[in-house]
Amino acid sequence: MENNVVGWFEVYVADMPRAKKFYEAVFQKGEWMDLSDDNVEMFAFPWTDDGVWAAGALVKMADREPSAQGSLVYFSCEDCSVEEARVEEAGGKVLQGKMSIGQFGFIAMVMDTEGNMIWLHSNK
Repeated sequence: MENNVVGWFEVYVADMPRAKKFYEAVFQKGEWMDLSDDNVEMFAFPWTDDGVWAAGALVKMADREPSAQGSLVYFSCEDCSVEEARVEEAGGKVLQGKMSIGQFGFIAMVMDTEGNMIWLHSNK
């Protein structure tokens, strides 16, 4: 089995407690791994060492700002409409509701509390 191209991702944030609260509410996961050091505040999303998808973290750095024009991150979901339904209550904004992308499943575009545009992807 070949590896996926994406091995890690980082979502830049301005307010770590607010960002963690948003992602916990949307994805119903809250076991963060603190990877912070003197130069960076970093909390990794829960991951499995031999899991199928890429792992990543929320990152707060002095010289990095959240942006809707930054890298695109697609979060895998069983049915992206479930996570989409949690976005606004968690303080984010739905930019494009669930839509078909043909044989590749469905996506929804949302903005987190930090101003990052992220995508939700599912096969159903």
